[in-house]
Amino acid sequence: MLASELKNLKVENAGGEMHNEDADEKPDDMISQAEVSLLQKVIRKGLITSKHDIEVQRKDPNSPLYSVKTFEAMKLRPELLKGLYAMGFDAPSKIQETALPTLLADPAQNMIAQSQSGTGKTAAFVLAMLSRVDLNLNHPQVLCLAPTYELALQIGEVATKMAQFLPAMKIVFAVRGEDRARGTKLTEHIIIGTPGKVLDWGVKYKFFDLSKIKVFVLDEADVMIATQGHQDQSFRIHKYLQPSCQVMFFSATYEQQVMEFAEVIVPDPIIIRLKREEESLENIKQYYVLCGDQEAKYNSIANIYGGITVGQAIIFCHTKKTASWLAGKMTRDGHSVALLSGELTVEQRIAVLDRFRQGVEKVLITTNVLSRGIDVEAVTIVVNFDLPIDLQRQADCETYLHRIGRTGRFGKMGLAINLVDNRSMHILKDIERHFGKEIKPLDTEDPDDIGKLSQNK
Repeated sequence: MLASELKNLKVENAGGEMHNEDADEKPDDMISQAEVSLLQKVIRKGLITSKHDIEVQRKDPNSPLYSVKTFEAMKLRPELLKGLYAMGFDAPSKIQETALPTLLADPAQNMIAQSQSGTGKTAAFVLAMLSRVDLNLNHPQVLCLAPTYELALQIGEVATKMAQFLPAMKIVFAVRGEDRARGTKLTEHIIIGTPGKVLDWGVKYKFFDLSKIKVFVLDEADVMIATQGHQDQSFRIHKYLQPSCQVMFFSATYEQQVMEFAEVIVPDPIIIRLKREEESLENIKQYYVLCGDQEAKYNSIANIYGGITVGQAIIFCHTKKTASWLAGKMTRDGHSVALLSGELTVEQRIAVLDRFRQGVEKVLITTNVLSRGIDVEAVTIVVNFDLPIDLQRQADCETYLHRIGRTGRFGKMGLAINLVDNRSMHILKDIERHFGKEIKPLDTEDPDDIGKLSQNK
């Protein structure tokens, strides 16, 4: 488990490089961008099937580009192929079949790739990393940067499993809590770490020679640039690399800031983008309940639970303070509740999410940290205790889509219930207009009205 691995790394600050003090009243998602990515990886034990089409862009339209349908077609080391199969990878995912032939080609080609968590992106670049190592050379040849030590550890976990039949392959973590004596010369083949620590090891203490790195991977670039100093540190590391070094750059999003970062780091790349999936709420029934205050919102939830059978539910709150209050109240009323918010340690958050995924707790109360990418098949209802708003306190329609998309997965009918007061009614109307889909009123004091929810499921 990742939680136990973290302890073994002797990391003193449980919050790692993501730690940031925040007032209870501030929205939790403002401090947790790196954590979003970590928790997506924790919840997705297997591959998801992406509905996105892949769009490939390259400067030279005559350059060969092909995809593969089997791992055998890639002429991998037999030990790596065996490792892939042992991990449950039977055939390449969509991103793998497109990216891997390019990443493994000779001469090496640089790549910028966009891919969501769970599509096999990490396995793709880790396979490329492992394939490029010359085991006869006992010095670092591959450098992989991640924005936090937890995410670095996730990549290392994949690399260790994939290389399980190659005992000569050595991996070292350059993360907070891992220290080496002055004068150390690293003999491991692959370094996986965070920018600050890698800069210290490579430039300040010269534990390894950056000019000998032949593969440079930058993962979670959109998270990286949201973290103070990481972008500049990455630029500084990149300056020490040889022009011949292969660069792989991955990001879940392709905002302008990310692409400006990529243009500096990745010369002459092949770009793999995911075409935007159409926003769809077709299999999700949406309702709103007009409530006077927080207590009325709570009573609405209680009435729903009293009137229909609920499998698992996710309840989204805007602040940690509201989430804590609601969790306490529901627990006292006998509900099996899990709370995921900012004051927990990383290990505790992972444990909470694992328990919910396994069905130990039936209700998960959280903030926007879980709005994207968390697919739990048993979730039948999503409740917006607070509607999502942006920094300007306007309707955050994208977050709304991601939130209620946690239900209605895997072809099933989903149910989304929005608890609103007079002050937030205009937010609801803006969301309605944005998606062009009516959100129907629900009277939770009327048993017949609540009964409609069961009929719609």
